[in-house]
Amino acid sequence: MAACSIVKLLCNGYVIPAPRNYEDFKYALEHSSSPSISLLFGDINILPELLLQARAKKKRALVHLDLLGGVGKDKAGIVFLARMGVAAVITTKPQLGKLARESGMLVIHRLFLMDSEAIKTGVNLLKGYKPDALELLPASVPANVVAELAALTGLPILGGGLMHTAEDIKQAINSGLSAVSASKRELWG
Repeated sequence: MAACSIVKLLCNGYVIPAPRNYEDFKYALEHSSSPSISLLFGDINILPELLLQARAKKKRALVHLDLLGGVGKDKAGIVFLARMGVAAVITTKPQLGKLARESGMLVIHRLFLMDSEAIKTGVNLLKGYKPDALELLPASVPANVVAELAALTGLPILGGGLMHTAEDIKQAINSGLSAVSASKRELWG
């Protein structure tokens, strides 16, 4: 799928809401125009209800595998989530991303960037599979790093973390990111 198409599936502007609790999730469902919501909370007990509520509002729940409790971080767990109707996942683990892709899910690989070595490590992690998008943390990454990763991976580059103001988002987009995820309600507009 083309990079532009992936980004349009995820958001209709530049921000993907990323609630960290149920109250913020409900708020995002009601007040965000984004077609997707990144779930940065939850467990297997509440996930079916979250998916049901998201579908009722015609929104895609991006399930963060690393933060979801109660599901094995293995093939059986991924297949279970796919059968449950999870259409998209976020993960820092290439083996989970590869299993999710094989199960027909959209995959966003999350990469924490602390230094130039993390860039090399991140690119090497992606050699075993190709996610649909790459999310860099923090989103305040320099433009040259965004350009380098886009060139090396051929993926749309998203950002997350440390987005506190509309100006932060503007700077992140101006650095070349296609979109950002944000946990602050006032940024979900």
